[in-house]
Amino acid sequence: MNEKQLAGEKAVEFVKSGMILGLGTGSTVYFTIVKIGELVKNGLQIKAVSTSAATTHLAESLGIPLVSINEVESIDLTIDGADEVDKQFNAIKGGGGALFFEKVVALASKQVIWVVDSRKRVEQLGQFPLPVEVTKFGHTHVLSRLAALGLNPAVRKVDGQPYLTDSGNYIIDLHIGKIERPSELNDTLNAMTGVVEHGLFLKVAQTVIVGSNGAADVLSC
Repeated sequence: MNEKQLAGEKAVEFVKSGMILGLGTGSTVYFTIVKIGELVKNGLQIKAVSTSAATTHLAESLGIPLVSINEVESIDLTIDGADEVDKQFNAIKGGGGALFFEKVVALASKQVIWVVDSRKRVEQLGQFPLPVEVTKFGHTHVLSRLAALGLNPAVRKVDGQPYLTDSGNYIIDLHIGKIERPSELNDTLNAMTGVVEHGLFLKVAQTVIVGSNGAADVLSC
């Protein structure tokens, strides 16, 4: 069993019948969702909120009952992946393009668990490009402002065309190298007109499950 599967399946131990679950997006939480699907077939009673079209498709194929985030007052537990996580449980997310939905769901949750393989644990954030979801309208101006700040921005592209999120927005990836002051960068991006959301998730998760050396380590902040 690989590290991603170890972490993803370990998180299912935190799922209880009657919960409203947030289902993240990505290659590690994939294993979580598949395992939840098995439990649903065996009688587990839960409802789930999806963070992407890809997760919705997977959950529906497994018979997991889905509800809109607008139909629930809160979410009991969200399980999601991350692209980088530091020792303070700050993270970069959005490599899969679902950062906006993921953050909305996470912030509506009573508990958040991230599942990662050992390579995602870092001393300092920033080696992985930081995704910033921006509106199409005026995105070139946002790009210029980010460049002026020295953040090395680049519009994410697929087959030569700008990548589109599930909301129909673009993503600008910031190739920073090291994020020295994540809280300040968080505030800067939040205040920038044209930015829909960004992939800095600061102290959002209470638990990180790391697949490593044939086991899954449960870390709590």
